[in-house]
Amino acid sequence: MNIELATEEIENQPLHKFTEQAYLDYAMYVILDRALPHIGDGLKPVQRRIIYSMADLGLNAGSKYKKSARTVGNTLGCFHPHGDMACYEAMVLMAQPFSYRYPLVDGQGNWGSIDDPKSFAAMRYTESRLSPFTELLLNELGQGTIDWQPNFDGSLQEPILFPARLPNILLNGASGIAVGMATDIPPHNLVEVAKACIHLAKYPDATIADLHNFIPAPDYPTEAEIITSKQELLKIYTNGTGSIRMRACYTNENSDIIITALPHQTSGSKIITQIAAQMMAKKLPMIEDVRDESDHENPVRLVIIPRSSRADIDSIMTHLFATTDMERSFRVNMNIIGLDGRPQVKNLKVILSEWLSYRITTVRRKLQYRFDKITQRLHLLEGLLIAHLNIDTVIAIIRDHDKPKAILKQRFALSEEQADTILELKLRQLAKLEQAKIQLEQKNLAKEYASLEKILKSETKLNNLVIQEIQSDSEQYGDKRRTPIIAREQAQAFSAITLVSSEPITVILSANGWVRAAKGNDIDLHSLNYRAGDNFAAAAYGRNNQQVVFLDATGRSYSAPAHNLPSARSSGEPLSGRFTPQNGIGFVSVLLGEPSDSYLLASTAGYGFIVNLEDLYSKNKAGKAILTLPEGSTILPPLLISAIASQHYVVVTSAGYLSIVSIAELPKLPKGKGVKLLNIPAKNKDETVIILKLLELTTTDTLTLYSGKRHLILRNRDIESFTCERSRRGQKLPQGFQKVDRIVITES
Repeated sequence: MNIELATEEIENQPLHKFTEQAYLDYAMYVILDRALPHIGDGLKPVQRRIIYSMADLGLNAGSKYKKSARTVGNTLGCFHPHGDMACYEAMVLMAQPFSYRYPLVDGQGNWGSIDDPKSFAAMRYTESRLSPFTELLLNELGQGTIDWQPNFDGSLQEPILFPARLPNILLNGASGIAVGMATDIPPHNLVEVAKACIHLAKYPDATIADLHNFIPAPDYPTEAEIITSKQELLKIYTNGTGSIRMRACYTNENSDIIITALPHQTSGSKIITQIAAQMMAKKLPMIEDVRDESDHENPVRLVIIPRSSRADIDSIMTHLFATTDMERSFRVNMNIIGLDGRPQVKNLKVILSEWLSYRITTVRRKLQYRFDKITQRLHLLEGLLIAHLNIDTVIAIIRDHDKPKAILKQRFALSEEQADTILELKLRQLAKLEQAKIQLEQKNLAKEYASLEKILKSETKLNNLVIQEIQSDSEQYGDKRRTPIIAREQAQAFSAITLVSSEPITVILSANGWVRAAKGNDIDLHSLNYRAGDNFAAAAYGRNNQQVVFLDATGRSYSAPAHNLPSARSSGEPLSGRFTPQNGIGFVSVLLGEPSDSYLLASTAGYGFIVNLEDLYSKNKAGKAILTLPEGSTILPPLLISAIASQHYVVVTSAGYLSIVSIAELPKLPKGKGVKLLNIPAKNKDETVIILKLLELTTTDTLTLYSGKRHLILRNRDIESFTCERSRRGQKLPQGFQKVDRIVITES
């Protein structure tokens, strides 16, 4: 029979349904009772229980310190049956002034450091008590302000929430990971938050932008800068999510860089390790040494010593901001358990509005609790006064009757409580002086009763009382903002080229497309050894921290850092290994110089334009199209243009025409076919440009044209006769010089 009953009590469920419900129950437990804070007091259950346990032990701000192990033991034994180390770490976090903006626990002993927050001593060594700030959470605890619940074994009562007088959820922030959701709420300044609360209480229709004027940004315990833009900060407060960027502060002291503040929860030793690693990798050649001089007087003091007093400190720090933890981003996700008991990502106005609603309800409960107490006391005082006014009758009734309570109630129309109070009077309280005390107390309580009644009946008066309390607490506990808000440019790391020391080099290109670089600019290019069947093609002079540009026969450009080229002591390396020109096209020119240098690019078809060297840079292995070549034409050697205003270009065609034109008539383009260098008639399809040179048109320049063994010298007036506009045909050269081999330009 018993076996049959036991079988009937077994509940059969599909495994997938059971596991699904069990996991959901666990998830909700973690979300609501472990990981996420409540908007009312801004605390998680473990934090709330630690603080209440300390208050229960009498560890208030003015009391003596007691061992932290006692607090942890009382918390675990009475309210929070979980791991002792997890509980102690939660307690440590609330005691660290570099972790909490307004610490809730006042610790004595080793509670960790900025450099290593988890280096705190064991709980048997440290001592603690509550900080003065916790009065904002506990001060109204016993005044009927909040609801209570049984502890885990039903032997004690614990508060469900604290009656917080300020929105602690914003003041100290919170972070936690639940199941399927997380929270990251940054801390804020008490004075700023109080002003925003007061403004919203006065003007409920205020916008988030209005509140943002009072709360411009989070206020971390550190003095490092917030460099997030105002627009981005407003977006964070509007959406409840985003990212805050912080940057370390530094000063210049005798040419040394002194780091005085680091971003929130950033380790100085880790930053020194990061800098040292870059120094070992020769990525910071301008830094000689780095050390940590932090102490009790200077919690953050990192010293970076440059190799030279002329080093650009700002550029060094910009690089370090980009490559170390001296600049960090902090996620913002204001996910909070609201007044409805549900987790939700809330914006700034919703957070403040819900907290104000919670606070107004709390104050109303506090006033109602006090009002009820006064009402009850006035009722009892009324009975006591009746007893004093009829003292002889009362004494006679008590003396002559076995059950005087019923007779007193009937004779003087007393309530049960009044009759009990009279019967509990001591003889010494029957003195005439006691009657005066009763009347005075009755008078004072009557005034308070009337005042409370007015406030409870008026939403405006209740609202004003809340505003006054917020203002008072702000003046008592508020402080100045620690984290400055400063707009900064985005940090950028040094490029590989920046780290290369600037030295003169010569880049040599061979006819078969092999490249190499030699130190210096006085290289005998033709005395170098070339591979069998190969010879010199072109060279460029510059510095090894510049970009070198190569042009192929189709007019495409390719670029690479000059310091990466092989040494000229070898035969070099083929450019086909670095780049992928189309159909094996060969390379014809090499350029090297400053990015702002201008070059004249032209084709044998008589078209050309001016281009900046930086427009030829390409990260593509396939290069990029620059000069468009008409059919049948080839690219001419590029010419470096100087800044001299009188510069002209000299162009000679295969038909024997010479034209000298001002370089100012050519357009500056990033790419294209260009414009005509001179007017070649459309019918002369076979006429091409054979020579293109640059000329400084001064009185001392001479132009020597070579044709075979003969040469022709052109001076002042001769040069002027060939000078014309770009749209002109130019002048035909004399008989015997219409097949020019080369032109030499000299200063006489």
